[in-house]
Amino acid sequence: MTESEIWFQDPYAAFARGRQSTGPAFVPAVGAWVVARHDDVLEVLRRADEFSSANTLPRDEMLPPAARAELADSIGGRPVVVNSDGAAHRRYRAPLLAGLTPARVEQVVPFIGQRAAELVEGFVEDGHVEFVSRYTSVLASETIGRLIGLEPEEVAQAVHGTTQALIMYFFPVGDQHKAQAARKFAELRAMIDAHVRRRHAEPSDDLSSALLGALAPDGDGGSGSGELTLDQRHEVASNVLNLFIAGFITATPLLGTMVLNLLRHRDQWELLCAKPELIPAAVEEATRYDTSMQSVRRITTAPVTLAGVEIPAGATLLVALASANRDAEVHDQPDTFDITRPTGATARHLSFGHGPHACVGAQLFREEARATLRVLTERLPNLRLAPQEAGTMGRSVVPRDGSLQELNLVW
Repeated sequence: MTESEIWFQDPYAAFARGRQSTGPAFVPAVGAWVVARHDDVLEVLRRADEFSSANTLPRDEMLPPAARAELADSIGGRPVVVNSDGAAHRRYRAPLLAGLTPARVEQVVPFIGQRAAELVEGFVEDGHVEFVSRYTSVLASETIGRLIGLEPEEVAQAVHGTTQALIMYFFPVGDQHKAQAARKFAELRAMIDAHVRRRHAEPSDDLSSALLGALAPDGDGGSGSGELTLDQRHEVASNVLNLFIAGFITATPLLGTMVLNLLRHRDQWELLCAKPELIPAAVEEATRYDTSMQSVRRITTAPVTLAGVEIPAGATLLVALASANRDAEVHDQPDTFDITRPTGATARHLSFGHGPHACVGAQLFREEARATLRVLTERLPNLRLAPQEAGTMGRSVVPRDGSLQELNLVW
């Protein structure tokens, strides 16, 4: 297996090798300096001024001409909370923190529990299910869609447009295929823009309205027209869309890999069914053991020294959250999946990041995951992987799963 194949097919083996180094090392296979050890990862996440998040997401100008042409007149593509720093980042993050308080998340918990139960009841008599399409993607998209204020048909379009965006930005397909994906993504941008303008005219108790209130408080850029300016539409729509995409592409694979790893470790699944009080601990262990957002990218703003290694300005870093979660200096027997692991130790995982860019939706995911395990252990204690099922993964070390694309279960 070549170096590149190791990174894309077995990233945990590559991460283990990276942790043996005394500090970050440049890895040609991923075109970045890989930060693999827990303490080094933590330091990078804390030092946001030196390790920048700006320009770390794919940009429209990086696409082939045909795809760029499809997006040319669409609303969006501006900086958002995950690829901005400093004052801009704080401006984008503040309404999300205000909109995703524990009290606000608690309000949506009954909906999450109800939908989790309804989805399982929809296939419980079948004896088998493809779990990603029938459960994880549905629960994740409907939950974040509800918080944003999208209608059910808009959620469905957002899911399709998001999958097309992943193809357009990340998948090794031809220019024509990328252009087709860009056309669908442009349609999603137009839908979000229309949603934002409706919310501007009729505010509601949702995250879209919260973003409008923070990013376009006068609603007309000071012109007195009462209409959103073009710049305001670009900025608000970009951040609303980013919120949906982030909530969807992180929760979907996390829910799937959580179930996958519990069923791979049959003793852990049976223990959970016998002791449902372990559900919160199982969620944390599953998140530590195999997180969907394997890495985040950062760019150095000046020459820096990290763990004794000198890194030049403008260098790209692959900050390996998943590797930090398997560091034996922090986690005892890190490659063992153990839902009885002491909660204090498990809480040190970095699956949701740390510092200024820590995930604002971490508690929301935890509620989705707990609801999932409650209903599955109650209704399907005999759940198991379909014969020869291993879980179909994509090929990326950022989200590794790209996400978990297919998971066939039987009972």
